[in-house]
Amino acid sequence: MALNMGQKILVTGGGGYIGSHCVVELIEAGYHPVVIDNFSNAVRGEGDVPESLRRIEKFLNTQIEFHELDLLDKPGLEKIFKKHSFYAVMHFAGLKAVGESVEQPLKYYRVNLTGTINLLEVMQSHGVRNLVFSSSATVYGDPQKLPIDEQHPAGGCTNPYGKTKYFIEEIIRDQCTAEKDWNAVLLRYFNPIGAHISGQIGEDPQGIPNNLLPYVAQVAVGRRKHLNVFGNDYSTPDGTGVRDYIHVVDLAKGHIAAIRKLKDSSGCKVYNLGTGTGYSVLQMVNAMEKASGRKIAYQIAPRRSGDVASCYGDPTLAEKELGWKAEYGLERMCEDLWRWQSQNPTGFSN
Repeated sequence: MALNMGQKILVTGGGGYIGSHCVVELIEAGYHPVVIDNFSNAVRGEGDVPESLRRIEKFLNTQIEFHELDLLDKPGLEKIFKKHSFYAVMHFAGLKAVGESVEQPLKYYRVNLTGTINLLEVMQSHGVRNLVFSSSATVYGDPQKLPIDEQHPAGGCTNPYGKTKYFIEEIIRDQCTAEKDWNAVLLRYFNPIGAHISGQIGEDPQGIPNNLLPYVAQVAVGRRKHLNVFGNDYSTPDGTGVRDYIHVVDLAKGHIAAIRKLKDSSGCKVYNLGTGTGYSVLQMVNAMEKASGRKIAYQIAPRRSGDVASCYGDPTLAEKELGWKAEYGLERMCEDLWRWQSQNPTGFSN
């Protein structure tokens, strides 16, 4: 613990779902996170601080430095880098809804790409050379083989959101090639679910949830009538789509392992973070019924265009090189999700 004391980590998008869970793990590992967020995926709490961070301060009995900032505001970013000497940056900030990216590609390219380029340029001018990037398994596009390992071709993305993740990976890779003292870890993740065991922070989608589990949880808590299951005629054990789900706390611990990896100065590295196990939509519904003790109404709807039958990853490289492995199984993911959802039926805002 003492080793990291005072090592400052800038966390972009640290008020959001994955970012806030990573802030918890950073603090518990002895790092000093400084958080920026523009509230596009975070709920504003007291004192204009994300509600997620306010709650973390309470349950960890700590103080978190927060700045409301958009990565498109380069002078604002410069100011923060002038004030602090960062060891590394953990980059989560970005727009993330697949459907919206198809409808508004320019918005996604501007925010995700320009924001990241601003960040990298400011890092460069302040001599900050270490980066952990929150990427996504969407960079693999339609799986050519399962499970997907890091050698699987990337870039055949099926939507602009996935393309922005892929382009950012390429930009970071080129930067690490150009300047040999740069180190980056690109983490491609599958489907994060669950919540912190306290039930105090969790996923709080604004509007209709885009992801399966938050939707299922909202049906269980009575906020939504029923779940639409898109397609039950896939070549999977029960006909519904199969995906790799990972507990958000396992995911956050993977980011701590990535921060530790940076000191090896190994240039640009890519790792999958997942469990390596695929679960179908109906298996997830059953698991949530068990965790919540409630019946979850669903109806079968037509397949969605762009959906693939199965997608799950091979996380063995992360275990080998980062010493990281997912610990929590499906039951625990659902129990923690239900604790969060039942204690916070309307999310962070009441």
